[in-house]
Amino acid sequence: MSKTTFDERARSAIADETLQRALARVLNRFRVDRDIALGEVDTLRLRQRAREIRDEALSHLDQYLAQFADNAARNGAVVHWAADAAEANRIAVEIAQSHSVTRVTKAKSMLTEEIGLNHALEAAGISVVETDLGEWIIQLAGQRPAHILGPALNLTRTQVAQVFARHLGVFVPDDIPTMTALARRELRAKFLEAEMGISGANFALAETGTVVLLTNEGNARFVTGLPRVYVAMVGIEKVVPTWQDLAVLLTLLPRSATGQRITTYVNLINGPRRVGEADGPDKMHLIIVDNGRSGLLGTPYQEALRCIRCSACLNVCPVYQEVGGFTYNAVYVGPIGAVLTPAIQGLARYHELPHASSLCFACREACPVMIDLPRLLLELRRQAAEGQPSPIGWMERLGFRLFGWGARQTWLYELAAKIGRFALRRFARDGRVPFAPFPLSRWTRARDFPVLDPRPFRERWKSQ
Repeated sequence: MSKTTFDERARSAIADETLQRALARVLNRFRVDRDIALGEVDTLRLRQRAREIRDEALSHLDQYLAQFADNAARNGAVVHWAADAAEANRIAVEIAQSHSVTRVTKAKSMLTEEIGLNHALEAAGISVVETDLGEWIIQLAGQRPAHILGPALNLTRTQVAQVFARHLGVFVPDDIPTMTALARRELRAKFLEAEMGISGANFALAETGTVVLLTNEGNARFVTGLPRVYVAMVGIEKVVPTWQDLAVLLTLLPRSATGQRITTYVNLINGPRRVGEADGPDKMHLIIVDNGRSGLLGTPYQEALRCIRCSACLNVCPVYQEVGGFTYNAVYVGPIGAVLTPAIQGLARYHELPHASSLCFACREACPVMIDLPRLLLELRRQAAEGQPSPIGWMERLGFRLFGWGARQTWLYELAAKIGRFALRRFARDGRVPFAPFPLSRWTRARDFPVLDPRPFRERWKSQ
């Protein structure tokens, strides 16, 4: 974990012109495509139904998890339960060792990023290769994902070419077709060599014990179907009760995420290869992971578990649009990360994240499952403030106290307003104040200050 503060990391990100261009280009495309795709359906009805589905699953999580696990076992999967990251990693390593596995390919999975699975496998002498193109790039670069959907969106194609040249030992021009062909050639060899494949899950279907994966590259099919052993890592909150429920979420998720009507590949995995089938693994293991999620049940933060990892909240967040993903210093970034990370891993480590929000409510409006992220951020701020020193300085505390006292004195409030209107008029330019003296200078460094209306509300009210 970085020792720098959120503010220090944010300043560095804002000063990075390459990052700013990358964020503006990619996030704008996500937003535009999303608006077009959602405009084709009854979005409000779908969102309301999706919220109901997720709440139903979370309200009866023990029942649906047991149903999912039982059906998966009937399908031939070996089911494991992991209370935390350490147990999940230990189980995965033991599965690999029991099958004499030395080479693993992985499909994109935020859960495995969360628990640090790659490090655990490598520590046991097992090589791991990410096969999602963006994940493979950041694995080579030694970074963590900068975005839930676009792990390497922070890198330009020139930077990607430099990463390839540095780690693959060949000259790589920075044109996309050449780099894509190189990645395909390198990864195809890894697919053929792998003895075990690992993936996450977008959804876990209780009705039939089916693991559901949505991808646009097709790499997940090589990971889940080509090696002789396949392991699915599933967070307990991913369970969906029925096929009808899944249909709603499959309609909403790709539209909210990438602006697609449906993702290119929808993978429905129902156990290992059966007799007479040509494709599929000989063995399938299912690791169902808690890692702090059950601790949110019955708390104000339970609704955060509705999240379907679409990243819509990141794409509209004005804070994320400026500072990117690395600033959060966590696996889950943006508004949902600012809630999930401290809620699951503790405010002591991530006390800054709930304050990384302008509370503009854009994330709540964008969320396909209607998570009230601003309310949860405020709840985390309240929790962080209880029994701890105030995060604001003594001048701000004094200012708030003086304002509270002055606002209760009518004559003083009116006098202060008149003085304020007169004083700010000296600094106004086109109806705004681009610069003001201390302490308002801390505000005007980043944004203009509004000029007070020359005719206050009290005067207007009296004239009615």
